[in-house]
Amino acid sequence: MMSSLTTTLKLLFFYVIFILPILVSCDSCKCETEQTKENSEKNEALHYKLGSIASVLVCGALGVSLPLLSKRIPILSPKNDIFFMIKAFAAGVILATGFIHILPDAFESLNSPCLKEKPWGDFPLAGLVAMLSSIATLMVDSFASSYYQKRHFNPSKQVPADEEKGDEHVGHVHVHTHATHGHAHGSATSSQDSISPELIRQRIISQVLELGIVVHSVIIGISLGTAQSIDTIKPLLVALSFHQFFEGMGLGGCISQAKFESRSTAIMATFFSLTTPIGIAIGMGVSSVYKDNSPTSLIVEGVFNSASAGILIYMALVDLLAADFMSPRMQNNFKIQIGANISLLLGSGCMSLLAKWA
Repeated sequence: MMSSLTTTLKLLFFYVIFILPILVSCDSCKCETEQTKENSEKNEALHYKLGSIASVLVCGALGVSLPLLSKRIPILSPKNDIFFMIKAFAAGVILATGFIHILPDAFESLNSPCLKEKPWGDFPLAGLVAMLSSIATLMVDSFASSYYQKRHFNPSKQVPADEEKGDEHVGHVHVHTHATHGHAHGSATSSQDSISPELIRQRIISQVLELGIVVHSVIIGISLGTAQSIDTIKPLLVALSFHQFFEGMGLGGCISQAKFESRSTAIMATFFSLTTPIGIAIGMGVSSVYKDNSPTSLIVEGVFNSASAGILIYMALVDLLAADFMSPRMQNNFKIQIGANISLLLGSGCMSLLAKWA
């Protein structure tokens, strides 16, 4: 019995001295290897996120700038027939963004099992918010158009033609150039006449459209910035780059037609270009505390996505497509009609296809 006890002690001693250190060292190596691998993945993910900021910024800036270069690139001018096709393609992209990308995400967020059954599971709140945002966009569109038309085309401020004939100096602005003894007459309402109702309409469209795009762009930027998996970041990077380029073309076309001053044009283009990169940076900053499945995150994302989808769907259908497709210029030209319809299908189809990866 003593010999068996001695043998057991010897085996235990052998295990403690030789086997256990080896096992501990192996476990330590395994932990260190896993930790190193995790740090490597985080560093690689960080590089992809930084690359995505640059890529999305360049694509967005390029997309929104191309239509604004119509003076230097005649093919992009609104007077050119090709412009209708480019704008129809971009409108198809915006329409598919609302229907295929944003609205399903909104339903998924607000119907998540992480939220309480009441009220989130009892009613399609995403559809309700999208509908209300579309109606609100219509109201803003209508009231803003009415306000600016009354402001710029108030009949009480117009000078009757017969009064002008009776006194050539009434209602006119005199500009004297003493160096050349020149004398020029200009109507007091000429500055108002230079802004047509159609131009006011285009300015309202471009501003409301940018609002809807900006809300969505910040949210998708945060989604990419908070992503931790490289397999998730890679397709998002490619999809968002294409997404920003085509959305930028649609917005740039509206800004080009609105004929803003150079400063206002630059501000709107810059603002659009920076929104998604800023969203990515915000996502990177809050990634350590941000939880995709927290009730607050789901509700905020769902509501904002729903509102953004409603705005984009309304703008694409009413202000972009209906305005162009029902215009006399397109109605009287069968070739433009065919080209614009094909471009619309291509734009909506390409953007819908991107939903496979993002």
